[in-house]
Amino acid sequence: MTNLAIAANGLRKSYDDKVVLDGVDLAVPEGTIFSLLGPNGAGKTTAVKILSTLVSADPGTGDIHIGGHDLAADPQAVRAAIGVTGQFSAVDGLITGEENMLLMADLHHLSRSEGRRTAAELLERFDLVEAAGKPASSYSGGMKRRLDIAMTLVGNPRIIFLDEPTTGLDPRSRHTMWQIIRELVREGVTVFLTTQYLEEADQLADRIAVLNDGRIAAEGTADQLKRLVPGGHVRLRFADPAAYRNAALALRGATRDDKALALQIPSDGSQRDLRAILDRLDTAAVEADELTVHTPDLDDVFFALTGGADIPNQPKENAR
Repeated sequence: MTNLAIAANGLRKSYDDKVVLDGVDLAVPEGTIFSLLGPNGAGKTTAVKILSTLVSADPGTGDIHIGGHDLAADPQAVRAAIGVTGQFSAVDGLITGEENMLLMADLHHLSRSEGRRTAAELLERFDLVEAAGKPASSYSGGMKRRLDIAMTLVGNPRIIFLDEPTTGLDPRSRHTMWQIIRELVREGVTVFLTTQYLEEADQLADRIAVLNDGRIAAEGTADQLKRLVPGGHVRLRFADPAAYRNAALALRGATRDDKALALQIPSDGSQRDLRAILDRLDTAAVEADELTVHTPDLDDVFFALTGGADIPNQPKENAR
C-alpha cells in the first residue's frame, strides 16, 4: 500500500433504496492522474465525497486508505493530506482573490507571515496577481477555477480530488487547467479526476475507470479501454484503378468501395497489424496512395459500456 495514494475495497453507498456505489474497488498509484468516468448521476461525486471524508461509506465497505492513512480510523490525517475542488467553486465572490487565499491560509492555521507568503506565491503561479485585489465576483469562469485550485493548494496537499473541474469553461480555459494539472503531477501530486469531458480523460489520465450502475464496468489506460470496443480499421485509398484491383486481390476480406477506390480492413491499429497489411501489399507490388488508421475513441468505449447514457456530444471518430 506504500505506493498507492488511494486504495479502496468494496466501496458501498446507498441513499434509501437507491444503490449508488455497489462494491467499487479503487487503486491509484502515487504521482498519477486517475480519472473516474460515468453517466450523470452514476456516483462519481459520491465516490469523491466518501474518499475526501465528506460523507460516510455504508457498512460492509472494506478498508479505505488515503495517503497511507486509514480513513475510518484517522479521518483527520486524511483531511490533512488531501485537497478538494468540487463542481461548484468554493470562492467567495464578495471578497478579493487575495482575501480568499488568506482566509484559506487561516483555515490551515498558517502564521500571518507564512499565509501571506503562500498566498502571494500561489497567486503568482496561477497568474492572478493583477486580479488579486479585485472582488472574486468580477473574475471570469477560468479565473475563478484557477483561484479555486490555488486555494486548494494552500495546505500543500499530496492528493487532490478534482470533481469536474472544467465544467462550463471555454476551450482555452480548459486547456489552461489541463496544463496546471499536469504541472501538479510532475511535482509528485496525485490527482483523482472526475469529468464529463471524455477528451479530458483521454488527454490527462494515466488510468481511467468507467462507473456504471454502481460498479466499475472497465478500467485501464485510455488505449487499453479503446481496444475493448470493435470497429477499428485501416482504410487504404488508391489513385490508380489497377492498383486498387490488385490490392483487393491481395487483401481478400477487405470491404471495397469501388467508387472511392478504397479498401477497409478490420484492425486494432497496432504496429503488428499495420506491418502485416503492408507486407501483403509489398508482396503484390502495390502501394497505397493514402493510409488512414481509425481506432475507437473514449466516446465509443463510454457508450458501449454504459448503453448510451447521457454525456456531452464528442467527435465520434479519430484518425491518424
